[in-house]
Amino acid sequence: MQTFTIKPIVPATSLRTLAYEALKSAITNMDIYGQTGDVRLDERGLSQTLGVSRTPIREALTVLEQEGFVRNEPRRGVFVVRKTRKEIVGMIQAWAALESMAARLACARASDEDLKCMRTMFPEFFEGTPADHLAEYSEANIRFHQKIISLGHCEVIQDLCSNLLMHVKGVRNIALREGDRASTSIAEHIQIIEALEARDADLAERLVRDHGLGLAIHVERYGKHLE
Repeated sequence: MQTFTIKPIVPATSLRTLAYEALKSAITNMDIYGQTGDVRLDERGLSQTLGVSRTPIREALTVLEQEGFVRNEPRRGVFVVRKTRKEIVGMIQAWAALESMAARLACARASDEDLKCMRTMFPEFFEGTPADHLAEYSEANIRFHQKIISLGHCEVIQDLCSNLLMHVKGVRNIALREGDRASTSIAEHIQIIEALEARDADLAERLVRDHGLGLAIHVERYGKHLE
């Protein structure tokens, strides 16, 4: 006699995963370096906001702590991590190394259409001056660097960069308002686009690396508030 066996129905996406993705997205998009003081995450409040029990929230926060996004302080709670100036400079240097390799790979792997679209995707680099639309330019700036990473079609580089993004993004947005970084950044972005269009791997790699290291130098010079 044959037995009837059926497996339990399991949702495609667990509540922990959904909570993790929601929390990581919120942390990544917040202006963590544009404000002072610690940002505390309250489990009960998050549970009510997301409409789930505290268990998946707690599990998601554990993963985020392992990835370096939050820290758990006994008897105080969970806080969003703010890196020191030295730590941020190191992260920017790592990003520059990864993104410059992605640019080299993009010259060989990206389609003609993808490379041609770089100009139309980022009109902020070719219209007016940064001071006229700094908020829009800040967002375009981040999307530009994410696009280069994606054009390299290397999942390892994309994964490594995803966990650097929160800190690099926050510092980039502040840096654009300091000195002449915004104008310098636009000129460098246009040169990078031209090198990618020409599929000049050596030039594209060098320009992207120098652009990132330039941000690291800028943070060293203007980042005293990060201490």
